[in-house]
Amino acid sequence: MNSAPITHRFAVALVAAGLALSACSSSTGDAGGPAGGKFAVWDPYPQFDGGSEWVKVIEDCGRQAGVEVERQAYDTSDLTNKVLLAAQQGVAPNVLVVDNPVVSTLAEAGVLKANQDTGLDASQASTNLMAAAESEGKAYGVPIGANTLALYYNKAVLTAAGVDPASITDWAALDAALAKVVAAGKKGITFSAIGTEEGTFQFLPWFWGAGAQLTDLSSAQAVAAVELWKSWLDKGYAPNSVIGNTQTTSWQEFATGEYAFAENGTWQLGKAGFEYGVIPIPSRAGGVAPAPTGGEVVTVPAQDDTGREATAAKIAGCLTGADTVLATDTALTYVSAVESVRERQVAANPELAVWVDAVKSAKGRTGDGLGTRYPRISQPLWTAVQAALTGSKAPADALKDAQAAAATAK
Repeated sequence: MNSAPITHRFAVALVAAGLALSACSSSTGDAGGPAGGKFAVWDPYPQFDGGSEWVKVIEDCGRQAGVEVERQAYDTSDLTNKVLLAAQQGVAPNVLVVDNPVVSTLAEAGVLKANQDTGLDASQASTNLMAAAESEGKAYGVPIGANTLALYYNKAVLTAAGVDPASITDWAALDAALAKVVAAGKKGITFSAIGTEEGTFQFLPWFWGAGAQLTDLSSAQAVAAVELWKSWLDKGYAPNSVIGNTQTTSWQEFATGEYAFAENGTWQLGKAGFEYGVIPIPSRAGGVAPAPTGGEVVTVPAQDDTGREATAAKIAGCLTGADTVLATDTALTYVSAVESVRERQVAANPELAVWVDAVKSAKGRTGDGLGTRYPRISQPLWTAVQAALTGSKAPADALKDAQAAAATAK
């Protein structure tokens, strides 16, 4: 753990999270910390109201721990800001459900307690999903589940073009399929290449699938991944709109029924309005490309009262335990982090089988020891992809500049 004074560590964490230090003017009341004997649970799911299945799961876990819980929900980016400020003011929530790339930032800031200190058991969670919950050799929390990316395809469009989706197992096969679709008068593929973390999230399966590593943005493998996307725009396989597409607007393009493929996530299941299928994103040379893990980690923030930390760990353990997590993941539409629960999910809904395979191959964005360095790598990467797709720089030059920027970022 960083030995810097705690006020300095919070300031560094705010900067690392891309948050304005001027926000420190928030009052303790605004922070919404735990009141009295209640246990505060904060999460990034404002779409779920007090009557939702998710909130019922939280309340039930509170009852099992013998306490009353008080749940508050914030947008993902707002939640990170709120919890950093609340911790600085001594009113952190008792249980925090937080986006997995933020865990290392909060751990380094001293906000979170390590599992070894709270007794929170993460042994049933998949190793690849736990990677995002680890910092400096310690684990902080348990993944509540995961979502990731795959390729949706329009069955009618592929059938008309004579494309068998099962044949798409590498980049060459995907390129051949796109060529057939466009020749048949339809559109190829849509995705999000916007200049934000969302763009990096969508690019990483191709980057990792080429064999590239985030520690070397200018490698030949990284160049190949950018060149692939650029070639799709140049050939008319993908629309220029991908440069500004979010994952939502990309999906809206696919939902027109004109596109053969869309790169998107589990959260779009059932929303196409026509018959579709899903295949894993292929690696360059064949096989399933590692996709980044989306989803949250259930953590226990540090408290002045260690007894409250122990009770908070019971609530967190209930939310992620094998006996409860099926209800949790069903409420959140996540693939479980627990293998036995995944099997039950697929048995109930065979459509999830592809997503389970994708999650098994997925990687944490802050894994490989990157931790809080990840944001300083991600921004130069999405900047390079944008420069290459717009034609302002050649892919190799854009990535060379990205590597230099990542190496010098503070």
